[in-house]
Amino acid sequence: MRRQRASERTVPERAARNRRPRRERSRQPAGGRGQKRLGRAVRGLLGMLAGFSLLIISWTASYFILSMLFKRFGSPSSVYVSQLLGMLLGFLILFCIGGLISLITHGKQNKFYTPILNAVRRISKGDFTAKVEDVERYGRMGELVEGINEMASELSRMETMRQDFISNVSHEIQSPLTSIRGFARALRREDLSRETREHYLDIIEAESARLSGLSDSLLKLSVLESGNFPFEAKPFRLDRQLSNIILACEPQWMGKGIEMEAELAETTVTAVEDLLTQVWTNLLHNSIKFTPAGGTIAIAARPLNGGAEVIISDTGTGIEGEDLPRIFERFYKADKARSAGAGGSGLGLSLVKKIVDLHQGEVRAESRLGEGTAFVVTLPGPPDKQPT
Repeated sequence: MRRQRASERTVPERAARNRRPRRERSRQPAGGRGQKRLGRAVRGLLGMLAGFSLLIISWTASYFILSMLFKRFGSPSSVYVSQLLGMLLGFLILFCIGGLISLITHGKQNKFYTPILNAVRRISKGDFTAKVEDVERYGRMGELVEGINEMASELSRMETMRQDFISNVSHEIQSPLTSIRGFARALRREDLSRETREHYLDIIEAESARLSGLSDSLLKLSVLESGNFPFEAKPFRLDRQLSNIILACEPQWMGKGIEMEAELAETTVTAVEDLLTQVWTNLLHNSIKFTPAGGTIAIAARPLNGGAEVIISDTGTGIEGEDLPRIFERFYKADKARSAGAGGSGLGLSLVKKIVDLHQGEVRAESRLGEGTAFVVTLPGPPDKQPT
């Protein structure tokens, strides 16, 4: 390994943090909100007036009906009984009017709620394309309707991701299994030379290791995403960890004649050491895999704002600009033919992203096709050491 001074190294400039697009409701102007409040107040006042009007009509009708009955059949001897009869008849008339109004508006209410109920039923049956149209007509319930539409959209996106995931896993498992089965059948031939037989066995062993690595990565991702992993961050020397990983990978990069450059300043971070070991191992193996013989891999680490910044760069073939934003997605391969030949599963960078996110850090890639790629990992420091 060749060590260089910090002043001689070129550190890639920080790119703006990539954030997932979030749905934000458009803010309405103050005038629009004022008009809505005024409309609600007017509707409430009209409702109160309608209630009082019904009450007055009921008591008035009760008074005239009882007056006619008393004139015809005579009035009760007790004033209390007359008042009690008036109250009962008034409530009876009020209930009759309310029932009549409810009967008239029942059809309109059904028409009002039917689209919402139909959408909810379709969503419950797995049809996430359901959507309630004309949100404005629901007034106060507009936010509820918008929430149903957003829920359906999110469920549709998650269902698409689930189907893609199953499809990708099936493909990644089927590919090595097909290879193993084919070469296992070929080994049955008795006319194979020893060299050919050994070659076939090496391929079977490599494909088996690929399957094992795929299942191991899937298990780790599952554990990390479920939140069951014991996240116990402790301070440790990051530069020593990186040195040990570089030495552990020496047979791989020495075997390809790759020159390894390391610029590791004394750096202490507070993190889960085993998880970060997985990050550096995945990134370094990725660089070794796609750096041609005689190329160069450089690793730099330095303290930054109480935390640390690690840069792993190489002189490999690089990544096209259109593929760069998607390299941290599960099973995504920028060059499918090249990745398949190298035995990659497409989960290594996804695992890196998940681990760095768990540490509330940031990982990004900078690359130019034909020139190489640099992965920049930034880890925050403890809360008491972060700049205010």
